Amino acid sequence: MSSNKVIHAIYNDDDILMDAVKQTRKAHHHIEEVFTPFPVHGLDKAMGLAPTRLAICAFIYGCIGLAVATIMMNFIMITDWPQDIGGKPSMSYIQNMPAFVPVMFEMTVFFAAHLMVITFYMRSRLWPFKEAENPDVRTTDDHFLMEVSVNNNEDELTSFLKSTGAIEVKVIDKH
Repeated sequence: MSSNKVIHAIYNDDDILMDAVKQTRKAHHHIEEVFTPFPVHGLDKAMGLAPTRLAICAFIYGCIGLAVATIMMNFIMITDWPQDIGGKPSMSYIQNMPAFVPVMFEMTVFFAAHLMVITFYMRSRLWPFKEAENPDVRTTDDHFLMEVSVNNNEDELTSFLKSTGAIEVKVIDKH
């Protein structure tokens, strides 16, 4: 038995999958990945995954957007091309700030949203023309697949996964 073998346990219900993930973790087997056709609430906690840090990135990107908006409007409306609009002279940024609030808000949201999408795709290693990595085409429709690593316990693990409600269990030599 080599260390690059995994077992694919296929389930046809998300509740059965959740119970199987909990039982598998309780039995101290290592779950490599779980493939689902739709997001399953609580699956990340059941698998023991660490919480995402993407929210921290969103805050940082929003702050960058706010800074860019402030610097941009100060330069454009105060320094480079000051104008007297509606009898309100552009002498300082602070005097005109109430008029700039909508632009500041929109730039904050714009930077946070767009940079978050880019960060998500880079972190997930999703880029144009990338081939799909799902091991079984049924996981895009109505089945759930749990990939468990094998450590010289293939027969024991196969029977254990069948007892958790798997409708199909296959040993795969992963490349």
